[in-house]
Order: sequence, then structure tokens, then C-alpha cells
Amino acid sequence: MKETATPSLSAYNVAVHQAYGRILKDAKQLLASLEQEELRFTLERTERSRKPNAVIHELITPLLYLRLDCSPEAGMTIHFGIEHVDKSPDLGLITSTFLRVLYKETAKEKAGIDIEDCVKTDWFIKSCSEMFEYVEERNKYHTFKQLKYKRAPQQKNVLAVA
Repeated sequence: MKETATPSLSAYNVAVHQAYGRILKDAKQLLASLEQEELRFTLERTERSRKPNAVIHELITPLLYLRLDCSPEAGMTIHFGIEHVDKSPDLGLITSTFLRVLYKETAKEKAGIDIEDCVKTDWFIKSCSEMFEYVEERNKYHTFKQLKYKRAPQQKNVLAVA
């Protein structure tokens, strides 16, 4: 029977933190591609503490939610949320791409070690716009920012040659 080596907590946390950074970067790129100004508003919170139950980073937008925190066992975890979108295929594409990025970046093949269990669904934000409004009105810890609009790069059309 082959034993699988359990990564040290330190290596695990480094891998989760790096994956979170890539997810955050991609999420901001997705949001920056939206023409609607109000959908590019963000609330961000950053803490330096690595104590159990500490929020290390949090991004709240009207469309996406992303949070890196420290579990009670001192391992890093990622919580997320998406706005329910049923009338706009463009916004649905943003939320579905975000979910694919989240799971791609935390896959064992990408991270090098098994960090797939860092993505937690013990609670889930399904109305990011309401959360954004609530936190914006009662803001204590978050910084308001607006992402600059950056047109999404167009994919090149490849013509088939017979």
C-alpha cells in the first residue's frame, strides 16, 4: 500500500496563498473587462494576522466574493461566492469563468501539492450585490476601489485549412 505524504502546514499555506493570489488576479481581470462602472466597484480588506479565524484578505464586489482566511487549525482556507445571474449571458460568463479559475488554481496538478480541500463551502455567498451594499453602508475594515475598465482581449479566429 502506497502512503501519500502529507504536506507540512507551512508548505500547504504557502501553496494556498499563491493560488489565492492567482485567483484574485484573474477575478480582477474578469471584473475589469465589464463596461458597467458599478460592476467594477470593489471593497477590499487586508489583514496581516495569521491567527486562527483571522481574515487575511477579502474581496467583495456586486458580482463576485473571494476570501482568504485562517481556519481554527491554522490552515488557510478560501471562501467564495457569486451573484445569481439569469438574465445576462455576459455576466453569467464572468461568474462561470471565475468558478473554473477557482477550481483550476487549487487543483493538485496546478499547485504541486494537494490543496483542493482549502476551498470551503461550509457557507456560501449567493447574493454578492446585497453583501456589497450592506458592507459599503457599515464599512469598518474595507477599502472602496474602482477597477479601471480594460477591454477583454479578443480571441483570434483560426481558419481551417482544407
